[in-house]
Amino acid sequence: MRKDAREAVLKILYAREINPETSNGLKRALLGKFSAEDAAFAEGLTDAVISHEEEILRVIDDNIRNFKKDRLFPVDRAVLMIAVAEILYFDDIPPVVSVSEATDLVQKYSTEKSADFVNGVLSGVIANV
Repeated sequence: MRKDAREAVLKILYAREINPETSNGLKRALLGKFSAEDAAFAEGLTDAVISHEEEILRVIDDNIRNFKKDRLFPVDRAVLMIAVAEILYFDDIPPVVSVSEATDLVQKYSTEKSADFVNGVLSGVIANV
């Protein structure tokens, strides 16, 4: 399921932020349990986030209001990066699905207020794309 693949990508990106050297082993371990199709989706999403990281972070920064991007929780930043990558580079995924999946992830892994924050940022991204 793509929902599980997105969750694996979140874990990979979070691990990469904490310790970049551990993310490849974690990536292999997490993606090894998926179907070929879901593993390919997760791999492609991870690669899109990493290869377009600068642009994705700029888009996020452009859509954050009254908040400094360096204050973002690492989980929130990773989830935003995943969703923005989907919105910008995955034409087969409706933006509303990306937003819904992102809010589900932050509700599970972040703070109570993160879902509203992420939803607001991504609404701005969609409006400006």
